[in-house]
Amino acid sequence: MIGSGLGDGSSGAGTGATGPTLRNISLSIPKGQLCAVVGPIGSCKSSLLSCLLGEMECSVGYARVAGSISYAAQKPWIFAGSVRENILFHRPYHAERYEQAVRACQLKPDIERLPAGDDTLIGERGVNLSGGQKARVALARAVYSDADVYLFDDPLSAVDVVVGSKIFQHVLSNSGMLAGKTRILVTHQTQFLPQCDNVVVLSQGEVRATGSYQQLKASGAKKFAC
Repeated sequence: MIGSGLGDGSSGAGTGATGPTLRNISLSIPKGQLCAVVGPIGSCKSSLLSCLLGEMECSVGYARVAGSISYAAQKPWIFAGSVRENILFHRPYHAERYEQAVRACQLKPDIERLPAGDDTLIGERGVNLSGGQKARVALARAVYSDADVYLFDDPLSAVDVVVGSKIFQHVLSNSGMLAGKTRILVTHQTQFLPQCDNVVVLSQGEVRATGSYQQLKASGAKKFAC
């Protein structure tokens, strides 16, 4: 069963000044895998996720995702409300899953320092959060959703190395909270690639290589993952 898929070998998506943003994409990600998407800045990694979200039109071929999607954007957002409301995002409150998401996203110490815990108001007219805190609240929102497919757009870039490592292990990895779910992770944190099932290397809107980290390293494709 395919967790998500793109194209028929000749697909194009989005329109830029010189043609499609993504070109010649033929990619499928099996259900339950952790797939990292890497490549230089401007290689259209975020566009790949936008295509899977249906936010870009395919001029040729198709983009298909099997099941529900949860998405954590590169630029985290919060709304005027409590921390808990921002994480639940109008979904029913399930104490065990909520606590698991908060701890896995390394938010527990931050919440304990807030004046009213997770009932503290944030956003407009509320407590100001740092960029890293906003990123972790947005990540917890995505993680709390019991989706089939999770799309993460560089979620570790706003946190330090230690926190990022904990989040990867407790949320994203094959031993984390989302183990068994299909996870597509856009990242520049190449130290986590050996723990991914599959790595997709993008450059200039095209897939240059796919395979395990060990396979790409042996083939020399690692040079694109920067």
